[in-house]
Amino acid sequence: MLLQLSILAVLLLYPVWADNFYQDTTVTFGDQRAQIQDGGRVLALSLDKISGSGFQSKNEYLFGRFDMQLKLVPGNSAGTVTTFYLSSQGAGHDEIDFEFLGNSSGQPYTVHTNVYSQGKGNKEQQFRLWFDPTSSFHTYSIVWNSQRIIFLVDNIPIRVFNNHEAIGVAFPKNQAMRVYASLWNADDWATQGGRVKTDWSMAPFTAAYRNFNTNACVWSAATSTSSCGGSKTDSVNNAQTWQTQELNASERNRLRWVQQKYMIYNYCTDAKRLSQGLSPECKHSRF
Repeated sequence: MLLQLSILAVLLLYPVWADNFYQDTTVTFGDQRAQIQDGGRVLALSLDKISGSGFQSKNEYLFGRFDMQLKLVPGNSAGTVTTFYLSSQGAGHDEIDFEFLGNSSGQPYTVHTNVYSQGKGNKEQQFRLWFDPTSSFHTYSIVWNSQRIIFLVDNIPIRVFNNHEAIGVAFPKNQAMRVYASLWNADDWATQGGRVKTDWSMAPFTAAYRNFNTNACVWSAATSTSSCGGSKTDSVNNAQTWQTQELNASERNRLRWVQQKYMIYNYCTDAKRLSQGLSPECKHSRF
């Protein structure tokens, strides 16, 4: 009960933003399947048998906090994947992923998280949610600084990926990334390992995004400088809490609660798949 009350307090205190999708994003594919609505406050993506849809941020960023509210595809969403992630481009890209894997009606979504650095991923953790993500909007956040990446759901941490470069683990910190979002068909793998296919009689499938908020360092490729000042090595704005954000005792308790009750896959325990040995960071604290 105390934990439920503390979660409610977080939700009540969580800020509401009104950024504009017209100003901040560009539709990347799907044509009219991506619809900006409500004066720029909502962007709806849809998927049919011909195509999915997606958008990206106009700016590139090098570190920051990125928040998006999503309402996922309701009903039978099997085979669909709704995404919110950061990514650079080209060979050896970096990427920080939220992917929401649909399921048959009445079955829970899978929240798939991953981190790529220099083109290498295999850092997957998957979760269920403690609420219905299709009935209302919830906030999904990525905090990315030079020390760690924090994944949050309604401001509750579900995962921390620390910088372990000191023990030879690559960490995304040198490539600017854009924010991306998409809705697409992946029924070859997304739902129960591909056993459950997309039911196209239910199409079009629609997910809604709102309150896209960035508190981040905007990167200029033209000048190789950051809005937080200087080059890649010193793009630090010490006035921003996200720049050095880590978990306090209460947040560590929430992370334990999520990982004990709702984590369904952790690459750090998958010795069968990673037959060459678990990654070195798996031996260190998850905080």
